[in-house]
Amino acid sequence: MAGDFSARLISWQRVHGRHDLPWQVRDAYRVWLSEIMLQQTQVITVIPYYQRFLAAFPNIAALAAATEEQVLAHWSGLGYYARGRNLHKAAQIVVTQHHGEFPHSFDTIIELPGIGRSTAAAICALAFHERRAILDGNVKRVLARYCGIEGWTGAKNVEVQLWQQAEALLPASDVATYTQALMDLGATICTRGKPKCCECPLHADCVALHTDRVAELPTPRPQKAVPERHATFLLLMHGSEVWLEKRPSSGIWGGLWCPPQIDDGQGIVQDYLHRNGITVSERVDMPEFSHTFTHFKLHITPVLLRVAHKPSRVQQAGSLWIEVNEALSAAIPTLVRSLLSKL
Repeated sequence: MAGDFSARLISWQRVHGRHDLPWQVRDAYRVWLSEIMLQQTQVITVIPYYQRFLAAFPNIAALAAATEEQVLAHWSGLGYYARGRNLHKAAQIVVTQHHGEFPHSFDTIIELPGIGRSTAAAICALAFHERRAILDGNVKRVLARYCGIEGWTGAKNVEVQLWQQAEALLPASDVATYTQALMDLGATICTRGKPKCCECPLHADCVALHTDRVAELPTPRPQKAVPERHATFLLLMHGSEVWLEKRPSSGIWGGLWCPPQIDDGQGIVQDYLHRNGITVSERVDMPEFSHTFTHFKLHITPVLLRVAHKPSRVQQAGSLWIEVNEALSAAIPTLVRSLLSKL
């Protein structure tokens, strides 16, 4: 079955697959960058970010030499900022420990920050044409349907079954084409909603199709109540300048510049202003909005506060006054950029 499965995919890829993606080259740096950006983000969203990022950091040495803030400024908008921080750390390791050349060994690649088993395998398969199985979100969906594997694909026992199938179905050669075919099939044909089964090269023996379970497989993730939190953003303005603070490297928006945030139960706005010696000449309460993260939903109330004088107490390491127009191109979260663009 393995040979027939891979042969059909490879034939399909050569005719119907995607061949014009900017990272489809035998360059480990470009493949690695694309694989990190494509984690939890669709191709159509990634392409412009990828092109801008590559223009700013054309090789591993340039990426390693950049500051974290420069890297995050180009990552801003892609979300999951730990990916950008890990990419930067990994580039520095490649420069210091591997003479600036991306390692070829799977065991070495997987030790780099932000790279797991499937990502390391994809780099080896696409850049070095090594025989390695991948198991990203698209591939999990294809294999769960084709093999009729039930259960949430994030569950350990289900993932073990999927890895077994991924390894068993690997072709003896043409692994790069096969790997791209799997990813393309999941992205364009075997999609989560409205899959195009009649156009799929695997439809003849797809278990999900022939047991009328395409809509049921893969099994959805068990639903959990999403915790909700509340916070206030203080938009401190002096003329056309806004005060931003650099977030800790860990946690949400790690390493990015944000307005001061007062979380639920940590005091009211007036207490914060008093502690920092801030006198406000005008206050405008803006409409609340919500932002959903992976594990919780955050309700944000922005408060615009105009100050007559810059208090010296806020001119400290990790915070700065910056022109709003400059801030828009700095390393800030997308929702902060949206807020600042309205000021």
